[in-house]
Amino acid sequence: MPDLRVGVFVPQGWSMDLVDVPDPVQKYETMSRCAREAERAGFDAIWLYDHFHTVPRPVTEPVFECWTAMAALARDTSSVRLGQMVTCAAYRPPALLAKMSSCVDVLSHGRLIVGLGAGWYQHEFEAYGYEYADAPERLRALRETVQVVKAMWTQERATVEGRRFQVRGAINEPKPVQRPHPPLWIGGGGERVTLRLVAQHADGCNVGGGEEDAIRQKLAVLHRHCEAVGRDFGAIVKSTTVMVWLGDEREVERLVSLRARQSGQPRDHVLFGYAGRPARVADRLRGLTDLGIDYVILIVPNAAEEGAIERAGQELLPLLAR
Repeated sequence: MPDLRVGVFVPQGWSMDLVDVPDPVQKYETMSRCAREAERAGFDAIWLYDHFHTVPRPVTEPVFECWTAMAALARDTSSVRLGQMVTCAAYRPPALLAKMSSCVDVLSHGRLIVGLGAGWYQHEFEAYGYEYADAPERLRALRETVQVVKAMWTQERATVEGRRFQVRGAINEPKPVQRPHPPLWIGGGGERVTLRLVAQHADGCNVGGGEEDAIRQKLAVLHRHCEAVGRDFGAIVKSTTVMVWLGDEREVERLVSLRARQSGQPRDHVLFGYAGRPARVADRLRGLTDLGIDYVILIVPNAAEEGAIERAGQELLPLLAR
C-alpha cells in the first residue's frame, strides 16, 4: 500500500464545534489542547479553516481567525505541521499573506503548509466588505495571489505586475525557513482552471471530500493538466477530507446527535463520511490510495471533547501504517 499521511482539523468554531465551551478564552484553550493531542497522537498536521462566520448559517458564535490562531498554535506545538484548508485569496492582499506566512513558518521552525483557494462563502464576503466577484474573477485573483506569494517567498525584492495585484521591489524578510518555500496547496475541484493551477504551481491539492467517484474524476483531470504543462503528476500531494465517526452503533448514534444539536441541522444532514469501528474506517481510508490519494485530512465530529482527537489517532494511525 502506498504511504498515506493523515492530518486532522482542530475545532475552531466555524462548524459550531466549540458551541458547548462557554467562554472565548476557554474555546481557544480547547483548540490548543486539541492541537497538542494531535501532535501526541502522531498526526502529520493540524488544519484550520479560513472563515469568519459559522456554518451552516451565520450565528453570533466565536470563530477564531485562521492566521492569528495558526501563529498561536505554532508556539503551542513543537513538531506537528500546520495547514489551512484553505486560505481565501480574497481576504488578504497577497503581499501581506506572503509576509504573514513567512513569519508563521519562522515561528514554527519550518512546519507550515500554505493552502489557497478562491473562496465561496458569499454572505461572509459581503458582511466583511469584500467584493464577491463572479467565479472567473475570483479564480483570476487566486492565480495572481499564487504568483505574488511565491515571488515574495523567493525573490530578494519581489516584482509582479498583475491585473489585480502588483508588487514592485517588495522586501519580504524574514524569508520562510523551508526552501525553496513552504509547500503550497490549492484546494478545489474546478476542472478547467483550479486543477490547471494545481498542475502549474501547487505542491498539493485537496479534492473530492472522500467521495470515490469525485476523487477518481478530479485526479484524472489533474493528470491530463500535468501532461499538458509538463508537470510530474506524482510530485503533487493528492489529498481529500473525510469526516470519521468512530465507534460501535451506539457511539456513532451519540456523535450524530451531538453534531445535530450543535449545528442545528437535521440528523440526516450531518451524517456523512465514514462511520464504524476503527478497523472498518481504516479499510475505507486505505482504499483511497487505490484512487491516487496519498494524504487524508480527518474531521473528528466530537473533536472538542477531551481526548477525542488523540483517541482517533491512536485507533486509526497504526491501522494505516505500511
